[in-house]
Amino acid sequence: MFPETLTTERLRLERACREAVDVDEFHRIRSSDDGIESVAEYLPWEPHDTRAETVALLDRIEREWETGEVARYFVRPNESEPNAGELAGVAKLDVDRSRRAGSLGIWLRKRFWGRGYSGERAGALLDLAFDRLDLAVVEVIHQDGNDRSRQAIERYLETYGGSYDGVLRNWRAHGDVVVDAHRYTITAEEYADAAVEAGEYGRSISNAD
Repeated sequence: MFPETLTTERLRLERACREAVDVDEFHRIRSSDDGIESVAEYLPWEPHDTRAETVALLDRIEREWETGEVARYFVRPNESEPNAGELAGVAKLDVDRSRRAGSLGIWLRKRFWGRGYSGERAGALLDLAFDRLDLAVVEVIHQDGNDRSRQAIERYLETYGGSYDGVLRNWRAHGDVVVDAHRYTITAEEYADAAVEAGEYGRSISNAD
């Protein structure tokens, strides 16, 4: 259902699975990578305490891929970038076929922040959602207070279309508190209109492999 790899100008997105990563290295990144506390601050997970948690996560990732629920990709800079080939983070597209809807997500290791990778990843997954999976709308949600994500989302919405929908009150429990979130959506029509305005080759994404 999902392509094994996607490419952009600077990135290679490859199917997230055990065969594509060293499990011990992935555990180290998810548990004690430099800046991992900052990475997880606004995310619905905490750094892993045990290797078993990381193995269980990879098992779930593989199951969700096989059932067509979630496409997760390891994000790696290509040969033109610093740290080429290293695991920079994980991107995902949740798919709800009954609503023809998707939801984008990403986390990046702190050392890869500030490079604009979130926008390139968004372009590749939007192309997958609209051009290959024929979805009607894609949402992006960030927790209240996560200004870094807000800024990244606002930047790529300028390129790919879409709009801010509003606040999701009491979105989820986060530790001992209940937090709000902010929702943005892009429709297939808005995405197509943005492509026309940009010109056929105005986007940084390329076809999926």
